[in-house]
Amino acid sequence: MMTLKKMCKALLFPPMAVMIPLIPVATVFLVYAMAVLGTESPFAIASYVLAAYTLTVWCVKIPRLVSAVKGFKKKNRYAKKWFEDTRFRVSAVLWGSFLWNTAYAAFQLGLGICHASFWYYSTAAYYLFLASMRLFLARHTRRHAPGERMCTELVRYRACGWVFLAMNLALTAMIVCMIHFNRTFEHHEITTIAMATYTFTAFTVAIVNLVRYRKYHSPVYSASKAISLAAACVSMLTLTSTMLTTFDDGTAGGSFRTLMLSMIGGAVSVFIVVLALYMIVQSTKKLHLLQAGEPQRSIHTHEES
Repeated sequence: MMTLKKMCKALLFPPMAVMIPLIPVATVFLVYAMAVLGTESPFAIASYVLAAYTLTVWCVKIPRLVSAVKGFKKKNRYAKKWFEDTRFRVSAVLWGSFLWNTAYAAFQLGLGICHASFWYYSTAAYYLFLASMRLFLARHTRRHAPGERMCTELVRYRACGWVFLAMNLALTAMIVCMIHFNRTFEHHEITTIAMATYTFTAFTVAIVNLVRYRKYHSPVYSASKAISLAAACVSMLTLTSTMLTTFDDGTAGGSFRTLMLSMIGGAVSVFIVVLALYMIVQSTKKLHLLQAGEPQRSIHTHEES
């Protein structure tokens, strides 16, 4: 007979063939219980227990998973290249983001043509601006190493600042549509929470990367991370609009929604303008230093200040 120790070990350390299917099964049951059933339903209670058990066994497995990931990074040549080759990683992210932004801009443009909607046109313009900047930077990273052509990198860094200013016009149009034309989307509460989790994660990662990639002293790398941060800020704005609509119980009123969107939309717009001006001023200053024959070390010192 199986002893108590073996039973506990089997429950806490089930094989991966059991752990992997547990994730979708527990997720489906939990979502169904929260969306359809009441909290006191026996099925709902069972789904909560299953979700808690799934989370527990995966948390217990974390040390082994970390070791397995480290081993995979060292042995797999593609994973090793991804984690060790910064230029390859930045280039791949830029090209992937460019393709996604272009496809989504085309989709929004098609909706704008079909529905003759100013909202879709402004959204398409916003994503086209993002795509153009990422293509502009991706073409450079594919050809040159970071810092190899500092003058060219500074010119592209400054160009992205000017594009940010133009993109802010499309963003302003989106904010006007949200506020004055009540252009927003309503999702299920669980979907909105998932969107919030993704948005805050993307925002945090964008800030961390913006700081971390400064050590490469590459204006192109810094510009790529600035684009990600600006996009995360705009996602925060759309998330706010979605949450105000989804969780509105009728007590807040339209004036509260208008006030919140105006404040957050204005803050995002001002941030992008300040970021654009910073990029333009800093790159122009460093270009003048290069033209005056200042050494690279002096340029890096100005960049870190």
